[in-house]
Amino acid sequence: MDLYEDIESPVGRLRLIASDTSLLGIWFEHGRDAARGAAGTRGTNAVIERTRAQLEEYFAGTRREFDLPLEPRGTDFQRRVWQRLTRIAYGDTTTYGALAAELGNSKGSRAVGLANGSNPIPIVIPCHRVIGADGSLTGFGGGLAIKAMLLQLERGATQPLLL
Repeated sequence: MDLYEDIESPVGRLRLIASDTSLLGIWFEHGRDAARGAAGTRGTNAVIERTRAQLEEYFAGTRREFDLPLEPRGTDFQRRVWQRLTRIAYGDTTTYGALAAELGNSKGSRAVGLANGSNPIPIVIPCHRVIGADGSLTGFGGGLAIKAMLLQLERGATQPLLL
């Protein structure tokens, strides 16, 4: 049975959704998934508690990589994109076009963008690290202000961001 628990974070309330064995989702309180309502039953388990602890470390600046069992639900292509996102280093960014080329289709930036936007486990699967070809911030399920906050956290707030 899937469980969910809401936690407070520096970017607002987050809903953590997990099965007994894997993290399934992270929803932003005011993000695109907020209207879906509850996913499963309110409660906690070891996966949710481990996710909470690692997110606290991330927001405190002491964690750069997550070590969680993930089960993002999507198409084969979406899962390929999400897997590739996990290899973008903390503090780095890439573009939709660069991701598409790495996945074997240099003209597939739009498809990569759609898969990126469907990422059910933001922050942990760092879709916020994908930016526009001109360096500007583009769509993010939690909103551009949260995307900017996450990037600033990872950059130590020393590099300017374009909105």
